[in-house]
Amino acid sequence: MSKQGGKGAAGKGKKPAKAGGDDKREDALQAVIIADYFQDRFRPFTLDKPRCLLPLVNVPVIEYTLEFLASNGVQEVFIYCGTHSEDIEQYIHESTRWSPNSAISPFSSLEFIRVSDATSVGDFLRDLDKRGLISGDFILVHGDLVANIQLDAVLAKHRARREANRDACMTVLLRSAGEEPHRAAKARGITPVFVVDDTDGRCLQYDEIHPFMQDRRLPLDPSLFKHGSFEVRSDLIDCGIDICTPDVLALWSESFDYELPRKNFLHGVLKDWELNGKLIYTEIFDDGYAARASNLQMYDCISKDILERWVLPFAPDSNLMHDQSYRKVKNNSFVESGVLAERGSKVLQSAIGKDTSIRAGSLITSSVVGRRCQIGKNVTIRDSYIFDDSIIEDGAVITHSILAGGVKVGANAQIPEGSLISYNVEIDRDVRLPSKPPARISAKTDDGEPVENDASLVGPGGKGAVYSVIVDDSDSDSDDEEDGDPAQLQNNLIYSLEGLNVSTLSISTLASEDDYDSDEDDEHAGYLHAGDGQRERLSSFTSDDASKPDAFHGDAVNGLVDALRGDDNTDFDSAKLEFMGLRLANNASDSSMRRAIAVAFTKRAAEMLSPEHGGLEPSKAADRVLRGKNGAVKFIKDVAVGGDDVKQQVEFALALQKGLVSVKGLEAGRAGTLLAALLQQLYSLDVLEEEGILAWWADKRTAEGETMTTVKEKCKVLVDWLEEADEEDSDDDDDEDSD
Repeated sequence: MSKQGGKGAAGKGKKPAKAGGDDKREDALQAVIIADYFQDRFRPFTLDKPRCLLPLVNVPVIEYTLEFLASNGVQEVFIYCGTHSEDIEQYIHESTRWSPNSAISPFSSLEFIRVSDATSVGDFLRDLDKRGLISGDFILVHGDLVANIQLDAVLAKHRARREANRDACMTVLLRSAGEEPHRAAKARGITPVFVVDDTDGRCLQYDEIHPFMQDRRLPLDPSLFKHGSFEVRSDLIDCGIDICTPDVLALWSESFDYELPRKNFLHGVLKDWELNGKLIYTEIFDDGYAARASNLQMYDCISKDILERWVLPFAPDSNLMHDQSYRKVKNNSFVESGVLAERGSKVLQSAIGKDTSIRAGSLITSSVVGRRCQIGKNVTIRDSYIFDDSIIEDGAVITHSILAGGVKVGANAQIPEGSLISYNVEIDRDVRLPSKPPARISAKTDDGEPVENDASLVGPGGKGAVYSVIVDDSDSDSDDEEDGDPAQLQNNLIYSLEGLNVSTLSISTLASEDDYDSDEDDEHAGYLHAGDGQRERLSSFTSDDASKPDAFHGDAVNGLVDALRGDDNTDFDSAKLEFMGLRLANNASDSSMRRAIAVAFTKRAAEMLSPEHGGLEPSKAADRVLRGKNGAVKFIKDVAVGGDDVKQQVEFALALQKGLVSVKGLEAGRAGTLLAALLQQLYSLDVLEEEGILAWWADKRTAEGETMTTVKEKCKVLVDWLEEADEEDSDDDDDEDSD
């Protein structure tokens, strides 16, 4: 069942409260699971199932996450769902262990929360802040976490820091790769870099490096040297486990443009710590296991680790699911009951699900095969993952690939390394799929409709077509298109730089230790040399005053808001000079500048509505914020809009709308009225033209989500007036032509 509340819906299930339970609720350990990632990394598989329900060694991924929380004494769980929310809720409610109504559930309560207009993890956490469900410290994880570590000591240290300093708001758990690198550390693409105070574990700076970086140096913040000694760590595995206080949610709410927990939130809060005063610490552990199946390469790594018993007690024969019956057999393999393997077949270091049959002459090595699969004669399956109810006919060869449920591979077909075959795809006999690039095949479109079968790919009797992944920008904040998007390095099962626009310099020089010796001048200039996925532990460097574009937003918004709060009729030139200086120092893009200006002006206008700041009506607040400073309107027109281009006007109007939606405590209807007043003022001041406002109204992004739609609808009167005026002008022109 679901209940409507605010922007989303919450489906709740709670056990009967025990006597005195209300008094102890504040001490209950809470956890939040993010079960939607706003990424395309697992497509086309996630067209049918959410990532957290995909099988990992024949167990839905979220099972590992819930077991981890249960083993650490979590009592209350909130699951944020996005796509496939009904599937996740149904799965939990039908579970004998996790259902809120189950007598054996380890949790006192488990709630599902839906946010209809969420487009990022940041939207989820801002919504959580508004709901007021968090009463104390909570554990924030993702629904693709596999971990066996115990948090008792970490929680105790976190609470002790919190008692000593109320600004200690978050502890980030990190796993050391060790001298012999953890398999998960070898999954390349985007490498996190943590700068850590080596005396108390405080995190001082966070950045990321990747092979697309044109400049192989990473600037260090000069404020680092106020803390004495520190370490630059790129040898750490970020398992996505954070212990947070409610202050963390407040920080998310203060910055509506934060979308990603690390690249936006962690980087931004650390960069602006002198303004926000909040302290974030790290706990680096050497024992135990923790990793996220956050991309296909990590899915592969974790599967291998479970098969090789590195993640105990999570192993196939631990039978995590109540209906499983795995037992360990020879050749380090695991089979369930009902498996039929004919004489002459061989299974090596693999897991085979219930009621699967394997005919004579077949070889399965380092692979996972689901339930009710039919493996024909002389089939070879290496390093691959085959979900339930698939059929592999005689003589087929499958190498390091993933085949989802209900797939059929015809006789003598060849599935080369890196292939991704989604649900119910059929590959005809004797077909050899392409290897460069590896095939990604789906039987349905993004809209759920059947595809038009591509006989040249799957054969005349096949079913399916190429699925093209358009790399989303939810994994990357880079405004520099020349650098490329590092997210695409994590969209494939096989890590490869072939065919990508990667600088030869950024690869050949990064992996060389000799460069550190020969480039002494660079080292003393305050730069960390980035590597091609190399995990290293480095000593401190001297600093450089360069900043990344992500750090621009907070400083820019604060500067503009302070200027707008000053005495009326004062000149705006000094604020403009400061803003443009920040822009140059941070190399901020046009879109970053537009966003910062929109946020600043909407924030100040919304302030003016409150009794503490004058209690103005929306029309007067819009007039005051735009006309109250000499040069403010010209600043908006020249910098935020940049002329008469309709597209830029649309983007600025959209930024204003989003800025008002993000204002905490501002009711959507009132935000819409204020937006209409701002647009009308900007129109009368010749900043926005009629065509720009009408094009904004027609843009589908203005109605993405319930709140955005409500705010937009309040502008309908203005839009209708503009359209009528346009029709009257057209009629007048026609009359003149006829005369």
